[in-house]
Amino acid sequence: MKKIIAFLVLLYVTGVSAQNEYSVYFDSNKYQAGQEQLGFLANWLNANKDSKVVAINGYTDEDGTTKFNDTLAQRRVDYVFSLIKDKIKIRDDFKTRSFGEKHQMSPDKAKNRKVTIYYLRPEDLPRENEILGIKEEPKEVVKIDKQKIRYPDRIMVQGPQGREEIKLDTVFMKKITLAKPGENLRIENLNFYENTFAIMPDSRPKLYELLAVMQANPGLKIKLEGHVCCMTADRRHLSTDRAKAIMMFLNRNGIEKSRLSFEGFGVSKPLYPIPEKTPEEREANRRVEVVIVENP
Repeated sequence: MKKIIAFLVLLYVTGVSAQNEYSVYFDSNKYQAGQEQLGFLANWLNANKDSKVVAINGYTDEDGTTKFNDTLAQRRVDYVFSLIKDKIKIRDDFKTRSFGEKHQMSPDKAKNRKVTIYYLRPEDLPRENEILGIKEEPKEVVKIDKQKIRYPDRIMVQGPQGREEIKLDTVFMKKITLAKPGENLRIENLNFYENTFAIMPDSRPKLYELLAVMQANPGLKIKLEGHVCCMTADRRHLSTDRAKAIMMFLNRNGIEKSRLSFEGFGVSKPLYPIPEKTPEEREANRRVEVVIVENP
């Protein structure tokens, strides 16, 4: 009689396409692997740092009682799990189940004494739920009458010196709210310390204006695009870091990453030819824009 104890995701993954598997073998009645198997496992982990484990199944041969094999298979799975849990990504939704004789016994007993790791390679991870047969319920986006949204012109926020009042540009917020997908909107008066992606204190209201719009419009998705001025090449990637800094502020304040993206364009899309002729042209080129991706 043999037993399988499995840490398993929602279904028996051996029937799933695009999965891969790797097995660790054990000596009879042992739940700890020998040095050779540990070496093989270390090599597998090193080659699969970016893969993701979706299930770990434990097996025994037919020797021993049902209760003994059940416990032995469980201990083997626990042992392998302890070896890999901090070294590779593993799905959170594992379950423990027994499959009794639902697997085919090999004539070679040594091949039955194993733990099999089922995993997805990095290139398959974007299709993880599809491969595993997990259907995601579409998120219902509540239709909002955007014309009726009323934004506050002032809010209280926590500043370096305690609570402070910030004045908001309601015209700018309304403009983003009503913008169509594909539309670009420049964020006026958003300034950074020279040669850094640190936002200047006077520009903080722009962050809270964006945040308020994203909070009031749960279906809105945006892309933040960074641009720099006054140089022939953005070697320090300031345009990317500045756009990313704004995205991180929104994310830290509760806006899901799935609604945000960013990209830096350096000096590839100037509003005025480089080198600029005036301070005003330099300021115009040194900008961050909001691109509307989705706005139901």
